[in-house]
Amino acid sequence: MQEPAITPDLIAAHGLKPEEYDMILEIIGREPSFTELGIFSAMWNEHCSYKSSKKWLRTLPTSGPQVICGPGENAGVVDIGDGQAVVFKMESHNHPSYIEPYQGAATGVGGILRDVFTMGARPIASMNALSFGEPSHPKTRRLVNGVVEGIGGYGNCFGVPCVGGEVRFHPAYNGNCLVNAFAAGLADSDKIFYSAASGIGMPVVYLGAKTGRDGVGGATMASAEFDDTIEEKRPTVQVGDPFTEKRLMEACLELMQTGAVISIQDMGAAGLTCSAVEMGDKGGLGIRLNLDAVPQREENMSAYEMMLSESQERMLMVLKPEKEAEAKAVFDKWDLDFAIVGETITEDRFIILHKGEIRADLPLSPLSGRAPEYDRPWVPTPAAAPLAEVPQIDPIDGLRALIASPNYGGKQWVYEQYDTMVMADSARTPGLGAGIVRVHGTDKALAFTSDVTPRYVRANPEEGGKQAVAEAYRNLTAVGARPLASTDNLNFGNPEKPEIMGQFVGAIKGIGAACAALDMPIVSGNVSLYNETDGSAILPTPTIGAVGLLASTDEIIGKDVREGHVALVVGETTGHLGQSALLAEVFNREDGDAPHVDLESERRNGEFIRANRALIKACTDLGDGGLALAAFELAEGAGVGVQLDAASTEFLFGEDQARYLVACNFDQAEALMTAATAAGVPIAAIGRFGGDKVRIGTSEAPLAEFSALFRSSFAAAVA
Repeated sequence: MQEPAITPDLIAAHGLKPEEYDMILEIIGREPSFTELGIFSAMWNEHCSYKSSKKWLRTLPTSGPQVICGPGENAGVVDIGDGQAVVFKMESHNHPSYIEPYQGAATGVGGILRDVFTMGARPIASMNALSFGEPSHPKTRRLVNGVVEGIGGYGNCFGVPCVGGEVRFHPAYNGNCLVNAFAAGLADSDKIFYSAASGIGMPVVYLGAKTGRDGVGGATMASAEFDDTIEEKRPTVQVGDPFTEKRLMEACLELMQTGAVISIQDMGAAGLTCSAVEMGDKGGLGIRLNLDAVPQREENMSAYEMMLSESQERMLMVLKPEKEAEAKAVFDKWDLDFAIVGETITEDRFIILHKGEIRADLPLSPLSGRAPEYDRPWVPTPAAAPLAEVPQIDPIDGLRALIASPNYGGKQWVYEQYDTMVMADSARTPGLGAGIVRVHGTDKALAFTSDVTPRYVRANPEEGGKQAVAEAYRNLTAVGARPLASTDNLNFGNPEKPEIMGQFVGAIKGIGAACAALDMPIVSGNVSLYNETDGSAILPTPTIGAVGLLASTDEIIGKDVREGHVALVVGETTGHLGQSALLAEVFNREDGDAPHVDLESERRNGEFIRANRALIKACTDLGDGGLALAAFELAEGAGVGVQLDAASTEFLFGEDQARYLVACNFDQAEALMTAATAAGVPIAAIGRFGGDKVRIGTSEAPLAEFSALFRSSFAAAVA
């Protein structure tokens, strides 16, 4: 088959700038073949090389006594004691999900699960963080339904519980939805598998499903803005099969027990290209591949197509040669392809053979190590003006408006489509703060949450970045868990625009400061840039996924609200309404500054909650919607009414940070207030739970009426 000539248009179509093509010419000393151009395009796109973000990612705290493996592998690994580790990561599948919602979201789930079991961990939990355009936009309903079906369709069939997540709507996502998928698994801390190849002449083995043409160029597509050619990009979206993935996981975990595996890498973005290059580069070795041996499900595939296909449910492995027959038997048993497609070599070369011809012969290490790295110009986000005037509203009307919005109404319609109880270890399912999963066979449990408030990040990237980490810390603390570590999914617009790069830099600074102050190092993550359509960017959305540890399930702080319980606020309330949910939903305003995050107070107040968990019957962090929304959600979840004494808009709907709402008996409330005074922690009794009404100041409404509205508003908007 005749390969096309390399032209400026072809170079541009591969997402490469003229100066980047000049670098390629300098590295290889000649014009690349079409297949070689595709390989460089895949390895040097934003999605694989992090060329715009590396400089700033290096500033994040990534280590700590609990960290076994930080960023750079398929997933992060954190010690949870007793010879066990939790393995976790969050990743985006934004562009594919906008083009083809069901398969885009489904394969996002599949990819993140592979990242976890590639490390030798059995997945135990998943989450997803979803951002869509305004509900009235003509595309939103189709996107929401397709994405939720795709996540459920893949995760439910694979058999991993979905224990948490978030869904938001905003006009800034009209042209570019966000689908961020999280997975966590359990492994023995001395049996973690890594991707660095080692040994000369070792067989490189292809495992799993056959290679097709789906997803060719997917990583390059994910590193570009959308325009009116979006429909032409549909073939770049992968197609998933959860039942094949389930078999692949069982086969990999079984093979890992045999001692046959030297290194293993998931075939994700850029498929065979990225997995082979990363394995070779990390091990300081070259790789020779013979594509005639690659299992194919379509006829007459070219070397270019095979190298760039992102067909799902595939792995690449370097194997001990003496274990080859044993390894093949495992994959035959699980009815999966097993093919030796290459070998490791001493030379720093990436050699691709196809039909007796050399289709690519490139120096391997520059494909990864010499990818362009940019120190892009950036401008700080201008300081937000303070609120000109603070609007007042009847508190019951304000609360009604919040719970009637799909942003703050109950998300039952979403998570009831997911299997939240499979594996029978879920101790807390979605809808009540952080999810909790028991560590099977032990007394321990792990808590999971994902958080960010994009409005805050746009107004003040540094405070918004801090707040995302701080809210994750509070959500873990509110269920009694000690925060361990985090993963970041950094979703932004075009980094070539200095104001967008400024958002990114500010958010990274805030995230880094908060992770350091709260002992929550970043151990894995993903950067998703160019989330724009026709030049219009999404809100900056640096999602933080976080994991916490409970030494025993007895330490879980419940949501056990009862008639007569006292309502207490832990932390200081000043009534910050800038960028608040109330302002956005009721007054259609997004002005003012983000709330200030005092990291010292966050840590102190969180430690106070965990130290006094025995006195607390129910706890939730205070975030979007402030005290009024949090009190209603606690009451509604328990089916009891609530009375709040205060009536000022600022006190009820302000979004000051470092705060928790606590419910407990009267004598426990007294003990808690005494302990708080001794610890220098602000605390105040602000009402009580009971009855069948929501009463705020002198206004009231039946709990049943508000509960029905809360539970129906999301489905009414998008179902």
